[in-house]
Amino acid sequence: MSELHQTARELVADGKGILAADESSGTIEKRFNTIALESTEENRRAYRDMLFTTPGLEDFVSGVILYDETLRQSSADGTSFPQLLAGRGITPGIKVDTGAKELAGSPGEKVTEGLDGLRERLQEYKSLGARFAKWRAVITIGDGLPTDYCIEVNAHALGRYAALCQEQEIVPIVEPEVLMDADNDIETCYHATRRTLHSVFDELHHQRVDLEGILLKPNMVISGKGSPTQATAQEVAEWTVRCFRETVPAAVPGIVFLSGGQSDQQASENLNAINTLTGPLGVEQPWALSFSYGRALQAPALKAWGGEQANVEAGQSFLALRARCNSAAVAGRYNAELEELARST
Repeated sequence: MSELHQTARELVADGKGILAADESSGTIEKRFNTIALESTEENRRAYRDMLFTTPGLEDFVSGVILYDETLRQSSADGTSFPQLLAGRGITPGIKVDTGAKELAGSPGEKVTEGLDGLRERLQEYKSLGARFAKWRAVITIGDGLPTDYCIEVNAHALGRYAALCQEQEIVPIVEPEVLMDADNDIETCYHATRRTLHSVFDELHHQRVDLEGILLKPNMVISGKGSPTQATAQEVAEWTVRCFRETVPAAVPGIVFLSGGQSDQQASENLNAINTLTGPLGVEQPWALSFSYGRALQAPALKAWGGEQANVEAGQSFLALRARCNSAAVAGRYNAELEELARST
């Protein structure tokens, strides 16, 4: 088995998932504002140190996506974060896109940038310990949106990124996110997601990407936040699995869902429903169905920590419990008792 194939499979092995700790400087500042903490380099380092040294994290988390700054930082004892994680059996990864910008010629839509100089950056990231990478494309639902143009240019960028990653023996996480910010129903999300995934896999094929050496990080098929009718977890599972069975090749080793705008509990409930689906669609799926959550894993830990050294253990206990909940959801064993434990800690 090649290094790419082995790394991809390790990231979705044993019911584990991925912690996304790759917030940009702007995003982490917004998160810190919720606990009235200044976003200094030291505070960002201390926060990630609290997360990465959580006891037992390796039992539920297989990999961590880092930001450029974080990849270069170290724990309090001087151990670099990539070395710290690898020493615990957790694979270090890196966010490599430079963000979504307005798409010229298509008002209301975005295209993700960052391809310039990517080959050289990937070479450096590999030398610093990164074994996988992530690139996020953003697809908006709206009046006449998404356009074919937006889907196609983002799919092309994802294909170029993935090909460059594999050239460096780095596993690309391919993340086409159909946003849940509008007032659309779940069927509208299904059609937008289906169109997006068809285009993405067409590009991956044309750009000679080895599908056994990637992971897909998609949205779940879900109702928009503003929809008056919110789909149940069972409906989310049915629409999501139907969409993937129509678009995602069996060669892909794993699908690691993003949490998007879901609450902590909703993200766990929906993931559990997907992994316990019954009926015509509820046969064994060809891919592992896991998680790559950011806020849905971190939010309770951030609040409990509050920027105080005295609260490190409290923050870590919340991260460990949310990781445990989502690992249980991957195995189809998430339940109300686990959630109650998470809320009462």
